[in-house]
Amino acid sequence: MKDFDKLVNEAYIRQLQAETRRHFLKKCVAGIGSIALGGMMASCMRSGNAANAEGVDLNALNPLLPRAPHFAGKAKNVIYLHMAGAPSQLELFDYKPALQKLHNQPCPESLLAGKTFAFIRGVPKMLGPQATFKQYGQSGAWVSDHLPHFSKVVDEVSFLKAVHTDQFNHGPAQLFMHTGSARLGRPSIGSWVTYGLGSENSNLPGFVVLTSGGKTPDAGKSVWGSGFLPSVYQGVQCRSKGDPVLYIADPEGMDRDLKRNAIDAINQVNKEEFETFKDPETLSRIAQYEMAYKMQVAVPEVMDINNEPEYIHELYGTKPGQESFANNCLLARKLVEKGVRFVQLFDWGWDSHGTNPSDSIDLGFRNKCREIDRPMTALLMDLKQRGLLEETLVVWGGEFGRTPMQENRDNNDMPFLGRDHHTDAYTIWMAGGGIRNGVSYGETDEIGFAGVSGRSSVHDVHATMLHLLGFDHEKFTYEFQGRPFRLTDVEGTVIKDII
Repeated sequence: MKDFDKLVNEAYIRQLQAETRRHFLKKCVAGIGSIALGGMMASCMRSGNAANAEGVDLNALNPLLPRAPHFAGKAKNVIYLHMAGAPSQLELFDYKPALQKLHNQPCPESLLAGKTFAFIRGVPKMLGPQATFKQYGQSGAWVSDHLPHFSKVVDEVSFLKAVHTDQFNHGPAQLFMHTGSARLGRPSIGSWVTYGLGSENSNLPGFVVLTSGGKTPDAGKSVWGSGFLPSVYQGVQCRSKGDPVLYIADPEGMDRDLKRNAIDAINQVNKEEFETFKDPETLSRIAQYEMAYKMQVAVPEVMDINNEPEYIHELYGTKPGQESFANNCLLARKLVEKGVRFVQLFDWGWDSHGTNPSDSIDLGFRNKCREIDRPMTALLMDLKQRGLLEETLVVWGGEFGRTPMQENRDNNDMPFLGRDHHTDAYTIWMAGGGIRNGVSYGETDEIGFAGVSGRSSVHDVHATMLHLLGFDHEKFTYEFQGRPFRLTDVEGTVIKDII
């Protein structure tokens, strides 16, 4: 917009005119010292420190400009691979030979007492691992035969073997995993990161979301929402099949100059609305119109995988024109390569209850593993060979774990093998972006029911991710409804053993 600078100056003047004696006395508590400290810490680049008396975020006019974190982080970008539905750690990474010996035996009552499960009723039977395990790499990490490709790159990752949560239903657990709260209204981690760091590409969104598996997560689009942060920081969902964004192309008869004039006219109306009502979301709306205009040129190019060389398609197992996890992994690499700050992949279909063949823990689960094994391995290899893995944090996991006992409902035998939701222990892995290679942190008991060492909460995972990006999670806050909010709420400890 042509008069952006003028609008910033007018907003700043409005801030000065709105000062009252109370505001003046309050600010004098810190005085000149705060000005000096703010300059030393580059606080002028922090969005949360640039609000006027009406609460207007002055930096919202340029909300995605790159900004400095609290300290120099190892990671600059994040690719988060979320397996919606919660994959079973007992068939992938948490090898429990003792559980195999208990297969088909009645579950001890001590494991059931005082516990809440989603579908287990009565006394279920124990269910041994439905996979074969071996140790791989110099780290000797246990990986099942469900992931033959991934077994070759285990020395690149760190496993968190004893992650726990307090939510056993998919929607709340997914919200908790991605926003730090099981209730609606909180910003997603992608929004927090983009709010804190901005973006390195002014022509693309700072936070992009890609889905596969045919459905969105149970929690809906709130898992990539911006909550109380300005809406410009919410995730932008793109498609790997067809137009990457709906209506990305202009209708027939509208050229770029006409579109530019239309956006200028719309933003002039938005400017006048902002001057009247002082709503900061109006500034976000102006920025979003500008971003949409730029995206029409940049997005189709970066979201096109047809021009990738054949060896890359062979590496990932990609097929242009399809909506698949493989295509999304390749797109994730292309997006971070172009400077997108946070790329979120959701793959739906991991809910292994055993009510039909597609969700059984043997056949259905194996098929899902086959869909992700090759592409997620290729993603790590591709990032490394391009020199991007050192500055890109890759995170993989679900919203909770799976029980070591077989699911049953109302004491009826299930037609197929399945595991119920489990909050006490599950596995997440991380790679790149300052993560130690070949580490397994935490351990569960001999049947994989609960963590016995190195237990990590969801808040600990978030604190660690923010630390790798250069943020002190206790100081990374946003003022809302009279108090500072943070992603980790009032909890969270950085897991230093994997850094």
